[in-house]
Amino acid sequence: MKLYFSPGACSLSPHIVLREAGLHFELDQVDLGTKQTAEGKDFNAINPNGYVPTLQLDNGQVLTEGPAIVQYIADLAPEKRLAPAAGSMERYHLMESLNFISTELHKTFGPLFKSTTPEETRNAAFAYLAKRVTFVGTQLDKSSFFRSDEFSVADAYLFTVLSWSRYVKFDLSPWPSVVAYLERIAARPAVHAAMVAEGLVKG
Repeated sequence: MKLYFSPGACSLSPHIVLREAGLHFELDQVDLGTKQTAEGKDFNAINPNGYVPTLQLDNGQVLTEGPAIVQYIADLAPEKRLAPAAGSMERYHLMESLNFISTELHKTFGPLFKSTTPEETRNAAFAYLAKRVTFVGTQLDKSSFFRSDEFSVADAYLFTVLSWSRYVKFDLSPWPSVVAYLERIAARPAVHAAMVAEGLVKG
């Protein structure tokens, strides 16, 4: 398998899951400006949407969209318990969590990375994030991981998205359980290895 990624982007989530699953994979970094990969490929020819993550399977098929990719990876290594069994109610709750992260957190961060975003829009995004992070904090007050007693693919995604807070200057200190959670997830060997590989932290 080959994961097309951009350092620190949402592709960090499946990168973490691949390492947590202990699977063999390759990385190819994408320049999101030029749409060229480090191997010299036209990324638009691989994923016409032009964004990461994108997972190319050994049989040549391509899978896109982070929530789908992380579940696929988890199902390749069921013994790692990164996702509940398909068809179980617990699996549907996992999908619920992934959709919450995708639509309520991930998309809200988007405008905050753009220098052209009006101040009024930025303030509205910050206010919306505060409400959603309050919900996350409430969940983390109850368990070590997001809505679960075990690390799952949802934690890889949530960690990735909430880590963007420092880049957009969204202060997480009002939610100590969230801050502690991010520190706890960052200390996991697979997470640290993924961040080192992407040049986000030193080895």
